[in-house]
Parts: sequence; structure tokens; C-alpha cells
Amino acid sequence: MGIMDKAKNAAEEAAGKLKEAAGKATDNEQLEAEGQGDQASAGAKKAGENVKDAASNLKDGLTS
Repeated sequence: MGIMDKAKNAAEEAAGKLKEAAGKATDNEQLEAEGQGDQASAGAKKAGENVKDAASNLKDGLTS
């Protein structure tokens, strides 16, 4: 996973946490749900990148 991908995913997750907290603080269920969705999206992207990294590492180990 590239450093830029990691940074983007971390930023998306942080923004999601802020949205969720703002939604809870203002009793805005829609904003809270959007924040949770943003966090889930960032988590899914992170998991996908981790799979790519693992496959790359496995490939590198087999060719070394």
C-alpha cells in the first residue's frame, strides 16, 4: 500500500469519526450514519490494500 493511500484512508476514517461524533452531539442520526459509513468505507479500502500488500509480499518471497 502506498503512503498516499494510507494517508487518504486515515483521513477518510478520521472525517467519518468526526461526522459520527457531530451527529451524536447534535442528535442528527443521518450525519451519524454518514460518519459510520465513511469509517466502514475507509476500513474496506484498508483491508483491500492489506490483501494487495500480502499478495505482493508472498510473490516477493517466492521469487527471492
